Amino acid sequence: MLLESLSVVSPWCHASQISIRRCMLGALLLGFSSLLLSVYFINHNSLRVFLRSHPPPRPTFQCRSQLDGSGPHEQSAANVHASSAQLRLDPRVLVFVETQFSKLGKQICEILEGSRFRFKVETTGKTLPVLTNLDKGKFAVIVFENFEKYLAMHKWNRELIDKYCREYSVGIIGFIRPREDTYTGAQLSGLPLYMHTNMALKDYQLNPLSSILRIARAGETFSGNLPGEDWTVFQPNHSTFVPLAKARSQHDDIADGNGPHTTVVQDIGKFDGIQRVIFGNGFGFWLHKLLFLDSISFLSHGKLSLPLQRYLLIDIDDIFVAERGSRMMTHDVQALLDAQLQFRKLIHGFRFNLGFSGKFYHRGSHEENKGDDMLLSHAHEFWWFCHMWSHSQPHLYDNVTLLETEMRLNREFAKNHRIQTDSGYSVAPHHSGVYPVHEPLYDAWKKVWNIRVTSTEEYPHLRPARLRRGFVHRNIMINIFMTHLSNYGNDRLSLYTFESVLKFIKCWTNLKLSTIPPLQLAEKYFQMYPDEADPIWMNPCEDKRHLSIWSSSKSCEQLPKFLVIGPQKTGTTALYSFLTLHPTIASNHPSPDTFEEVQFFNGKNYYRGLDWYQSFFPAPRNGSAPFLFEKSANYFDGELVPQRAHALLPRAKLVTILISPTKRAYSWYQHQRSHGDAVALNFTFYDVITANDLSPKPLRELRNRCLNPGLYAQHLERWLSFYPPQQLMIIDGEELKSDPVRAMNKLQTFLAITPFFDYSGSLRFDPHKGFFCKVLSQNNRTKCLGQGKGRLYPPMEIRAEKFLKAYYLSHNVALSKLFNNLRQPQPHWLKEDLSRG
Repeated sequence: MLLESLSVVSPWCHASQISIRRCMLGALLLGFSSLLLSVYFINHNSLRVFLRSHPPPRPTFQCRSQLDGSGPHEQSAANVHASSAQLRLDPRVLVFVETQFSKLGKQICEILEGSRFRFKVETTGKTLPVLTNLDKGKFAVIVFENFEKYLAMHKWNRELIDKYCREYSVGIIGFIRPREDTYTGAQLSGLPLYMHTNMALKDYQLNPLSSILRIARAGETFSGNLPGEDWTVFQPNHSTFVPLAKARSQHDDIADGNGPHTTVVQDIGKFDGIQRVIFGNGFGFWLHKLLFLDSISFLSHGKLSLPLQRYLLIDIDDIFVAERGSRMMTHDVQALLDAQLQFRKLIHGFRFNLGFSGKFYHRGSHEENKGDDMLLSHAHEFWWFCHMWSHSQPHLYDNVTLLETEMRLNREFAKNHRIQTDSGYSVAPHHSGVYPVHEPLYDAWKKVWNIRVTSTEEYPHLRPARLRRGFVHRNIMINIFMTHLSNYGNDRLSLYTFESVLKFIKCWTNLKLSTIPPLQLAEKYFQMYPDEADPIWMNPCEDKRHLSIWSSSKSCEQLPKFLVIGPQKTGTTALYSFLTLHPTIASNHPSPDTFEEVQFFNGKNYYRGLDWYQSFFPAPRNGSAPFLFEKSANYFDGELVPQRAHALLPRAKLVTILISPTKRAYSWYQHQRSHGDAVALNFTFYDVITANDLSPKPLRELRNRCLNPGLYAQHLERWLSFYPPQQLMIIDGEELKSDPVRAMNKLQTFLAITPFFDYSGSLRFDPHKGFFCKVLSQNNRTKCLGQGKGRLYPPMEIRAEKFLKAYYLSHNVALSKLFNNLRQPQPHWLKEDLSRG
């Protein structure tokens, strides 16, 4: 309204200052008047009365098979793509893109990600990835963003691809990219297939006889113009080509008239023994996404297929929470009941799932309160789940007792109104406290409601939606939450939307929809995706939405700025001791179980959650925080540790210490002997490191702990797949031992920490111990590490040393190359090991 008002006063506006003032004053007065009128209408419900005086819209979408009088709409039978043949293929897709930034290539990858298909992306070029592993194919389908790049491949590469496809029964999917020049009847290189480009099309249909269709259902026509005028259509000249989809031209400009033209063509392999599906356009038209998924399923022989059975649960949060004037009345409740019956025809076992906050019951007008009563009188016809009594966000409460009180009030409300609440399901308002996890919420849920499942849209992030996942924390399953619709009253937009979508799915797909209770739904989800049960704790400060539902009593300053990641027996405890001398640096509090090491990222402690981890670090005081670090030496070779650490600490710096892997292995063996390990006491070091896969399990486990951490390059590459090289420092363990002051000065420079601490007066060589120790400021005496550190061992057997030199040779070569790639100097011990190797 303000813009309309400005158009009225514009004739006043002239170049003089007085006229400008009049213009501005008039605009302000009319704008203020508009605001007053808006407030009046809102307070007097005039606008809402207007909306309610008009009947809500009804969905107009219908299947063509219903409109043409062919009787009740039935779904066509979906093709089964699973093969009984013993195919030697991994369920994986190889995607060739033109560039890493190309739009269509990105869309292909997004569809594969959303479908949870494993895939590898390669840029089309002179080299090919390895296609086989022993006698097994590494890819079940190959996708070319630009099909003509496949046809124009270097002869050697093309022959390799085609031979692989024939030998392993692998299919190819390709897309014809738009082009500036228009071609009529141009032949695709090497194939008896012709094409017309830059077409404008309409009226899209699927071939009902196609064996590819599985999710997509034939029988309907998408009437009207298709998006874009850059379509390619195909004209085959061989029986190997079968149309998958057709459309008509918007113009009569093709020699064969305006008959349907093939827009997606299937090559069944009669010409050269390779099956292909070729698209004449990208994903600008929605149906191509379904055809792409069906093509992947067909060409992979069912190895890459999505289930046709789909489960849908519609939660209606805040059923009593709406403001006065916008709440549901009796006719809205009746519409909800009618919609539930209608949806049940489309979704097996359907019921709405209503979330309630009892405090807001009967907070509307007289007519709206009748709507509340009608809902409760039909309570047995719905499923119900608990919200918070006052719809409060749990992360605002650090006191678990207050959360329990809120939940008990809601439970009492449910009991008084005979609402069934034994589903084991609850949703927190705004998904607060679910993720990032607020432990008091989980405590209260368990104690009051015995909750076993909840939902969120925030894990790991709200967007992109295709990457949302579920996880399990403290035996509560967190299911994915895809959307949140309102308006079940007044215009009933939600009912309109859902009915339209459900009918659309029924017309165009073979999907079978069912509704099951939340607990069963969560169990079904984690049966399908068991790997998702393990959570990934992200840094709340990296996501504004996460930060907004994270307790204000928590701070990202209470997380380490660098990690000492090991490996074990390289001097990490000495480094830890030296770091604590720095006036600005502080470590975590000691653990009652693992002493100075928290060991969060590598074991069961990870499942205790972020709150548990942060409790080991001092909270910031007076707006300042120490330079925190954590040292856990077994992080180095933990397979999941780099991913977990990077998710929570993406900007943290990493510090690792390397010594000769031969010495490290022997030191670990002697360490186990000193701790009374039965295997180490009963077997020689040579027996341990030469144990084979037929040896007893305890012996194999000790062998692995001796040998595996020394595969330095392999473990560092894993860390560098998550962290950039600039965040990694490799300390020469021999230098740390012989010249710790120099090593610590290098480390301070790497950490960019202030003030710069002079270690020369705080470290002194102890001739009795044989290494440097801390100098106590009180009495100028040295304080060395305990008896278990720095002990002298008997000399290693010659045969054991020879075995280890040979065992680590290739790994040390890889480490040497890694140092060169990182442009870091190679330590003396590495040069020595390689010269002896």
